[in-house]
Amino acid sequence: MTQTAVTAPAPLTDLRVLDLATLFAGPLAATMLGDFGAEVIKVEHPRRPDPSRGHGPSKNGIGLWWKLLGRNKRTMTLDLSTNGGRATLLRLAASTDVIIENFRPGTLEKWGLGWKELSAANPRLVLARVTGFGQFGPYAHRPGFGTLAEAMSGFAAITGEPDAPPTLPPFGLADSIAGLATAYAVMTALAARDRTGRGQVVDMAIIEPILTVLGPQPLWYDQLGHVQPRTGNRSQNNAPRNTYRTADGSWVAVSTSAQSIAERVMRLVGRPDLIVEPWFTTGAERARHSDILDDAVGSWIACHTREEVIEAFEKAEAAVAPIQDVRDVMTDPQYAALDTVTTVDDPELGPLRMQNVLFRLTDTPGGIRWAGRPHGADTDIVLAELGLTEAEITTLRSEGAL
Repeated sequence: MTQTAVTAPAPLTDLRVLDLATLFAGPLAATMLGDFGAEVIKVEHPRRPDPSRGHGPSKNGIGLWWKLLGRNKRTMTLDLSTNGGRATLLRLAASTDVIIENFRPGTLEKWGLGWKELSAANPRLVLARVTGFGQFGPYAHRPGFGTLAEAMSGFAAITGEPDAPPTLPPFGLADSIAGLATAYAVMTALAARDRTGRGQVVDMAIIEPILTVLGPQPLWYDQLGHVQPRTGNRSQNNAPRNTYRTADGSWVAVSTSAQSIAERVMRLVGRPDLIVEPWFTTGAERARHSDILDDAVGSWIACHTREEVIEAFEKAEAAVAPIQDVRDVMTDPQYAALDTVTTVDDPELGPLRMQNVLFRLTDTPGGIRWAGRPHGADTDIVLAELGLTEAEITTLRSEGAL
């Protein structure tokens, strides 16, 4: 199934966004806006393209990660540190709704492109500033990456086996969470602009959104002095909750967050006797007896193939899922039904399969119009639309601004 055809104007069609950011939170926020119709212009340095173009595997010398992150964006080059680049960005800002940047605090100001200058060029502008640690505070001027946020937030401290080192995720978790949060923050600022008529600055620190999704850990510590330990795949809040190996060498995950589900699982695995134990009545008490419950569930699952386990759990209305890698994801019938991984035609590489837009809207759906475009592919067109003559564009290019 190919991407869903967009039959009505996307909800952000009249929104213009300048994406000045790199790696990865800021650009992802711009991608999310572009997926729902915003006109996103990706601004890259003329001689130093966005590093995501070179991250991970490539095909025919073309970075595949960029094809995903750069989708629905027109691309242009501009050296903001030059006089011509500064003047051109201010002209672009005058007709732009949102600018997303992730330079270290003070960098735009050094170039004469701080909030004072940008808001003077366009009082309705929303400037989203995405940095590791935010615009102020003792760490503000440190280089910041998602890995540092995963470490500082407490995520790594609770991830991994109890007797093993803290574990970092093998992908951009904190950046991705911050990217989604930035898109939400931008839309919130735009909603405020509808009432006040003025734009404002979004200050997004990558260390903060991941702390939010970690749940009530600060509250627990504040009120109880409780520090969540590493528990591997187990939970302190319910059991059985783990991964279990099947007879054919596959793995499945079981969750029993609801009491009724826990009871169904124990009946299914032939241990209804455990249900009447006094400690079985709450998730926290069950978690204290995880060894007993894991043995019961794991022993049963080990005697059945993955297909048999999934079928039995589904019949019992108990919660289970296979541990899938990307090969399984690409053929999973539920993902196929949702068109979660869709096909996009690309002039450079042909048909590409990538994640679809983040959610479905019944009346004004988003869509993928194109995958990431070559470096600077739309520079002259964007500048011509801005009113620059061929001679002016040639001058900017000779000065190294483009």
